[in-house]
Amino acid sequence: MYAMIGMPQGAEWLVILAIVVLVFGAAKLPDLARGTGQALRIFKAETKGLRDDDEKDQATPPPPVAPAPTELPPTTAQEPVRPQDQTDKHNG
Repeated sequence: MYAMIGMPQGAEWLVILAIVVLVFGAAKLPDLARGTGQALRIFKAETKGLRDDDEKDQATPPPPVAPAPTELPPTTAQEPVRPQDQTDKHNG
């Protein structure tokens, strides 16, 4: 028969609890449980905040985008520099 892989039941929870007590000690368990509870509360609050932000973003339309300019501003005309007009002072 195949071994069932899933959530621990009955006696498995007692073995897990005994291992946790041995690893952390009985005095540390209340602090460990308190810290875990606070972490879960913070996690739930953050995920709720993200969901609320997503709902708020979907409810409000995006701001209008400014139209692109249709013509470029005038530029000052400059004479192009010609390569043959330039002389190399170092090579004569």
